[in-house]
Amino acid sequence: MIGIDPHKGSHTAAALNEAEAVLGELRVRSGPAQLEQLVTWAAQWPDRTWAIEGAGGLGYLLAQQLLTAGERVLDVQPKLAARVRLLATSSTNKNDPNDARSVAIAALRSPEAKEVRAEDHAAVMKLWAKRRHDLVSARTQVVCRLHAVLCELVPGGISGQLYASKAARMLDQLEPENAVAAARHELGRQLLEDLRRIDEQMREAKKRIAQAVAASRTTLTEIFGVGPIVAATVIGYVGDVTRFASSDRFAAYNGTAPIEVSSGPREIYRLSRRGNRRLNHAIHMEAVTQIRNLKSEGRAYYDRKLAEGKTGKEALRALKRRISDALFRQLQIDVQRARRSIMGPGGQTGNDSAACVTDSHPDGRLFGEATPEPKTTLRPVATAFRSGRSKTPTRSARRAS
Repeated sequence: MIGIDPHKGSHTAAALNEAEAVLGELRVRSGPAQLEQLVTWAAQWPDRTWAIEGAGGLGYLLAQQLLTAGERVLDVQPKLAARVRLLATSSTNKNDPNDARSVAIAALRSPEAKEVRAEDHAAVMKLWAKRRHDLVSARTQVVCRLHAVLCELVPGGISGQLYASKAARMLDQLEPENAVAAARHELGRQLLEDLRRIDEQMREAKKRIAQAVAASRTTLTEIFGVGPIVAATVIGYVGDVTRFASSDRFAAYNGTAPIEVSSGPREIYRLSRRGNRRLNHAIHMEAVTQIRNLKSEGRAYYDRKLAEGKTGKEALRALKRRISDALFRQLQIDVQRARRSIMGPGGQTGNDSAACVTDSHPDGRLFGEATPEPKTTLRPVATAFRSGRSKTPTRSARRAS
């Protein structure tokens, strides 16, 4: 096992055997020759596996280069290597060689180290989803600054939501009275140009996202409230859905599963702040879309939770968990379709048939009969609550949420 501690300017590698004995160490500068130097050095161990700390971060490029060279690469989360350093009885000083050794040990002993795979269409969607998110943040900042300038030119500024067209009409009607007002007017013009430029970039990013989602042939968009942007965010950040053993693991990853904080006889579950927040936000937007549509099945489920005595936030969290399960099922369907398109009908290599596609597209997946409620996460709602001022729901009612 060859552990690598990657940095922007250099990479440090440490080769270990099964007994965790160090066989060799190497430090290379980050550059065009890094791959050749590492592979040449590791040629003395034909049966080897590479373990890179943060293969999706600083070690991303090196991990993809090793994959292209035909090497097997594992992604070790930084927290796993930190635990090894904490529990080590020797060489506890934090430096690059010790970090590389900790990464190798974590890959040898931990089952949580996942194998790195070559990037596919999910990486494209993630890039454009992140690009749009950054543009939205930049637009919000520009709009706030523009609104502040307009409030200094016109009492009250612009009421309601600020658009480029509304700001342009107001600026056209203004006649600066002095040098200070003229400077603010010019600043408003520049911010307006920034706003128009960002709006155009957002339209272009949305167009690219729609093209990528259409090319992927995903079935996520069949769920009510899932558009190209939400679908691209989910696919991009989830990647390979087969790495999740169940819908419970997937819900824990996206932050829709409650966290147990029980102690003694008291069984308490609280809202999870863990997980991927971008993915959680996408699920939240989908839930809000369903709630706003009075005729959607998601709104009917939300109303049922309210009728059971749950608060609005509790009902929303319950709906988000249902949406998480639905997304997990659809992602699994996409994987099955991809496998059938490779193998073909009857298990033979070939193109996907129309029959296979039709069979994998039942109507009403989200809450209909085609998608029965997951028995491991949704349980019958309890009719009784514990007595006391806190009115804490029973365990079955809490799990039902």
